[in-house]
Amino acid sequence: MSTTVEIPKLIDDEYIFPNPYKATDKGLLAWGGDLCEQRLLSAYRSGIFPWYSPNDPLLWWSPNPRLLLFPNEFKITKSLKKSRKKFTIKYNTNFEEVISTCKDLRDDTWISEEMKEAYMSLHVKGYAKSIECYQDNKLVGGLYGVQIGSIFCGESMFSKVSDASKVALWELCDIMQKNGGDFIDCQMPTEHLISLGAQVANREDYLNLLSTCKDKKVELF
Repeated sequence: MSTTVEIPKLIDDEYIFPNPYKATDKGLLAWGGDLCEQRLLSAYRSGIFPWYSPNDPLLWWSPNPRLLLFPNEFKITKSLKKSRKKFTIKYNTNFEEVISTCKDLRDDTWISEEMKEAYMSLHVKGYAKSIECYQDNKLVGGLYGVQIGSIFCGESMFSKVSDASKVALWELCDIMQKNGGDFIDCQMPTEHLISLGAQVANREDYLNLLSTCKDKKVELF
């Protein structure tokens, strides 16, 4: 016998989320609200993130399991070491092009114009950040995400040439090790990120880690 689960709608002028443990088996927790700065930061600090198709209602997730990458566990191959020498790496110099390229290179992207504008606003406030790989002064790879305390919540990455996004991720891991970052929240498990050293964690362990890291005063980059 199937059971219908009612997903709560967020109240427009409040920025409090349901308990993340109340998410469905697939991780869906709530819907509605908006992508204002206050709500987004409240979500990330609670272990929640937005993920929805442009024509769907705004959906909020807290998946179980969760994918985490600890900076010292990133897997570096000989070929990746060679690739890294081909790129010039920069930080936060072209956030808009990074998120726009992540959006444009995917046919099934969740990065709507609304979401793009929201994260650009977070970038202006210093919360959303990008790492960029260049060749011949052209942006060929990178990633972006949101920093909460000593955690980097990865949102998306792209490559226009081989290994560019991997090099950006490697650079992020290096920066975090040097500047006191604890882990990268990769959100949903993927085989690609697991092959690079990310590990699956249950939601309870993730939320416990989040509680110890979200208030740390760390300047990653």
